[in-house]
Amino acid sequence: MIDQTADQTTGQTTDQPGISVGTIVEGDRVLMVRRRVREGELMWQFPAGAIEAGETAEQAAVRETREETGLTVEVLKLLGERVHPKTGRLMSYTACSVVSGEARVADEEELAEVAWVTLMEIPDYVPYGLFEPVQEYLGSELTAAE
Repeated sequence: MIDQTADQTTGQTTDQPGISVGTIVEGDRVLMVRRRVREGELMWQFPAGAIEAGETAEQAAVRETREETGLTVEVLKLLGERVHPKTGRLMSYTACSVVSGEARVADEEELAEVAWVTLMEIPDYVPYGLFEPVQEYLGSELTAAE
């Protein structure tokens, strides 16, 4: 799926595929991955990748999570979409739950490590903050699990 979204700051159109993000909560933690190659200020993030032709954002979140971490997940709900302020890419955020597997570095070319992070630890991994709908979702899910 190629996105033809106009950049709100420059007015330019991006011809890059949208990025789908899987937000996976298990118990009182959320899964984060550290990329081998840093994307600007992004070091730790949620499993994510380009939405492929014929795929929905939700399907891409499930596929990318499996490819990167080995986890099989199912979609709970789409949390929201935005143009990422650091990368300028269209981002779709999907809440998922674990069906099976153990989180690990399944794609060694892309990932350096994985971590299950508590709500209180998130600022240590993502110091610039999270997209508000993701933060709200994690606040309600992780607080309820504690």
